[in-house]
Amino acid sequence: MIADIIISILGAVLVLIGADKLTDGSVALARRFQIPELVIGLTIVAMGTSLPEFVVSLLASIDGSPGMGIGNVVGSNLFNTLMIVGVTAAVSPIAVQPSTVSKDIPFSLLASIVLAALALDTMLDVRAGSDLLSRGDGIALLGFFAVFMAYTFAIAHSGNADSGTTDATSSQTAIPMWKAALLILVGLAGLIFGGQLFVDGASSIARQLGISDAVIGLTLVAGGTSLPELATSIIAARKGQSGLAIGNVIGSNLFNIFWILGLCSTVTPMPVAGITWVDMAMLIGSNFAFWLFAKTHLRIVRTEGLALIAAYVGYIAWLIANV
Repeated sequence: MIADIIISILGAVLVLIGADKLTDGSVALARRFQIPELVIGLTIVAMGTSLPEFVVSLLASIDGSPGMGIGNVVGSNLFNTLMIVGVTAAVSPIAVQPSTVSKDIPFSLLASIVLAALALDTMLDVRAGSDLLSRGDGIALLGFFAVFMAYTFAIAHSGNADSGTTDATSSQTAIPMWKAALLILVGLAGLIFGGQLFVDGASSIARQLGISDAVIGLTLVAGGTSLPELATSIIAARKGQSGLAIGNVIGSNLFNIFWILGLCSTVTPMPVAGITWVDMAMLIGSNFAFWLFAKTHLRIVRTEGLALIAAYVGYIAWLIANV
C-alpha cells in the first residue's frame, strides 16, 4: 500500500511538471509561427494529453476488454468537461472567444450526441440485438475526425483573431525552435509516464480497499488518464493562455470520441458494456452546460466552475451508489 501511494504521488508530480513544460513549448511554437493558441490547444496539446486515453482504450480493445475502452473515453470526457473546466474556472475565470461558443463547443456537443446514437443501438432500434460500436460506426467517427481537423487547419490558415491569434512581436523573449520542440517532448513524456504511474498506483490502492473494477474504470482510470488535461488547462489558464486551456479540453474530447473510439472500433468492433443512457445523458448534458456557461458574457466564472464540479461529484456519488 505504501509503495502504491508513493507511485501515485510520483505520477502526479511528473504530470504537473510535464504540463508546465508542454504549455511553455506549445505557446512558444504558436508565437513562432503566429498560430492561434486555440489551434495549438485543439491539435498538439489535445493530441498529446489524450495519449493516455488512446493507449488504454486501444490496448483494452485489442485485449478483448472493449467495455473498459469505451468507459475510459466516456469517463474521461465527463471529467474533462465537468472537473477540468470547473476546477480551472474556480482557480482562474476563463475567457472564451465568440468563435469557441458558436463553433467549437457545439462541435464537442455534437460528438457526444453522435457517440450516444451509435453506441446505444438498442435504444433506437430494438432489432439491433445489443449495443455495439461496429467497424462501420468506427469509420463514421473517423470521418467526423477528418472534418474536425479540416476545420481546425482552416482556422490556422485564416489566422482568425477570434481564435486567440498570437502576436509574433510579443514582448516576451522568443524561445528557440529546438528548445520549444524539446519542451513539448519532455512535457508529453512527463504527462504520459506520470499519468500511467498514477493510474497504476491508484488502481492498486482501490483494489486493496475492495473497490470494484467497474468503479475503478469509470473513476480512477478515467480521472487518471485525464490528469494531463487537468494540469495543462489549469497551468495554461494561470499563465493567461485561456485559448490554450479551452482548446485543450475541447480538442481532447473530440480526439477521444472521433479518433480513439473511431480507430479502436475500426480495428475490432466494441460491445458497449456497462455504459447506460444515464452516462450518455450526463455526457451530453455536461457539454450543453459548458456551452451555456461560456455563452454567458463569454466567460466561465468561479461560481459556474463550482457548479460543474458539483455536477461531477453528484454523478460519481450516484455511480458508486448504483454499482
